[in-house]
Amino acid sequence: MTTVNRVEFFAVPGLPLVQPGDDLAALVGDALKQADTALADGDVLIVAQKTVSKAEGRLRRLSEVSAGSQARELAAATAKDPAVVQLILEESSAILRHRPGVIIAEHHSGIVLANAGIDRSNVDADSDWVLLLPADPDASARQLRERLGRITGARLGVVIADSVGRAWRMGTVGLALGAAGVESLVNLRGRSDMFGRVLEVSEHAVADAIAAAAELVMGEADEATPVVVCRGLDQGTSSQTAASLLRPRAEDMFR
Repeated sequence: MTTVNRVEFFAVPGLPLVQPGDDLAALVGDALKQADTALADGDVLIVAQKTVSKAEGRLRRLSEVSAGSQARELAAATAKDPAVVQLILEESSAILRHRPGVIIAEHHSGIVLANAGIDRSNVDADSDWVLLLPADPDASARQLRERLGRITGARLGVVIADSVGRAWRMGTVGLALGAAGVESLVNLRGRSDMFGRVLEVSEHAVADAIAAAAELVMGEADEATPVVVCRGLDQGTSSQTAASLLRPRAEDMFR
């Protein structure tokens, strides 16, 4: 990916509340048409994780979850709902850290985040439903990209974005859970800096940067704009996925 001097991010308005089983690509296509907006070759479509999860039916009712002994023990240590903890265990390959109020888990997709990404925000407030991450975020991004490509005729990239916390930093920031057609990780090693020094370790997490910038447009509360277009990066051809951003265990000093 070459450096660019101008990048534009804009929300796709008019997307209805997504329900399980909805054709998300068709809904996005309709919203673009109603907004008189056409996608162009090289655009990246950033979609909020919750919208993808809802379309894929990744919802569970807590009253229907039976907590096992491990979940009850961990729930007591963290002051969390045993049913939620049971789902965290089911969605995770490992529990890495915990303290009252939070569990840091490695999701089956390899992503490390709080509570395995299980969330109640922007789910029906009068129910006991919770929302899980897509089972395979990269596959979700790939399928959405393929469908949108057929609908719009454009060469696109797709990023599925979620908000996550970071070690040593307050607040959350957008992160690419899934990606397709996007050069997710750019290796700058071997290039020179402005003083001629050869870069030895520099890699640029492009997909995460796209997700973070898009969340400035999406918002974090009741904005109801879960789809954003990024224009100007000329993406849409890479075979990389968001899995390219996962640090190998042998290089991970935080486990």
